Amino acid sequence: MKTMTWFSTALVTAVFASQTLAADIEWRVPTSVPDGSPFFENFLERFADNAALLTEGKVEIQPFGAGVIVPALQVYDAVKEGTVDAGHSTPSYLVNQNPVNAIFAGFPGGMGPQAYINWIYEGGGQEKLQELRASEGLHSLIVGIGSTEIFAHSNVPINGPEDLKGLKYRTSGPWAEVMREYYDAVPTVVPPGDTYTLLQRKGVDAVEWATPSSNQPEGFHEAARYIVVPGVHQPTFLWEVVVRQETWDQLPDGLKPLLEAAAKLTTYEGLGNFYHQDMLAMEKYRAGKNEVISLDEEFIKELSDNGRAWIAGRAEEASQSGNSRMAEILEEYQAYQKRWNAQKDYLITD
Repeated sequence: MKTMTWFSTALVTAVFASQTLAADIEWRVPTSVPDGSPFFENFLERFADNAALLTEGKVEIQPFGAGVIVPALQVYDAVKEGTVDAGHSTPSYLVNQNPVNAIFAGFPGGMGPQAYINWIYEGGGQEKLQELRASEGLHSLIVGIGSTEIFAHSNVPINGPEDLKGLKYRTSGPWAEVMREYYDAVPTVVPPGDTYTLLQRKGVDAVEWATPSSNQPEGFHEAARYIVVPGVHQPTFLWEVVVRQETWDQLPDGLKPLLEAAAKLTTYEGLGNFYHQDMLAMEKYRAGKNEVISLDEEFIKELSDNGRAWIAGRAEEASQSGNSRMAEILEEYQAYQKRWNAQKDYLITD
């Protein structure tokens, strides 16, 4: 009898402990990148850890790599359809559906990371993105702003506009449109996990994917001789976790600000990590077998000017169709960029 009493007590204690340790909210969150990639670890896994920490275990984010639950480029649709609770992806993959996403994805001639993160959190950018997602039945949690990307890992040298004509180039988002419209290039969009094979087999001349440290484990520098910088095509970029609005609304009010805080913490931590890891990666590239090509200032200005012209053209087209929202957001974005640049005489960025 004594043994049974002890056993019963231990069982009740174990059950109670498991209940107190179980999360109140569990979200399966697929992303558009493979499990183990820097984006997966630096953004989504970091967000999962921060969410668990700040909510004291009440919210459990379960990350899944691209293709495990849904294909890489169908994350937003999967959330809208209710296939998953939430999804992790970038507005870059939505530009063809709605060009206003280009403002948030990053575009040639747009802000760099320092200015951009301040526009997002201090200048109203986050609110604009959340308004856009709300119109789609989603709630946005920004969980990643990145450093500048590499312009290209390339099988051929790229030094000027003449080298872009006819270039078969793996890219996406606003840059794909600029390449096609202004340089007669041949942009190709493939999921991140297919990019190395495409480059290595010379299915394309060049690829752009992400930052120096993000590209390093992908092995692009081993597949192609040339590394072209700076990433004027993508001065910075944004990733978000999107949740169906009704799912967000059903959360306890006390958890919502904690998840918002976890997302913001992830964004700042992730950007700092990218800055540091990218520096280390570029040092290795420069010391290795690759030839690093630095574009000249005249070409960089041309690319930036064409990027700004492209996005202004898309905003004007939307306005003529009766939707002035893109033009309004772009005006606010560029006004903040102008204000930031006006203070360059005092702001040290070394």
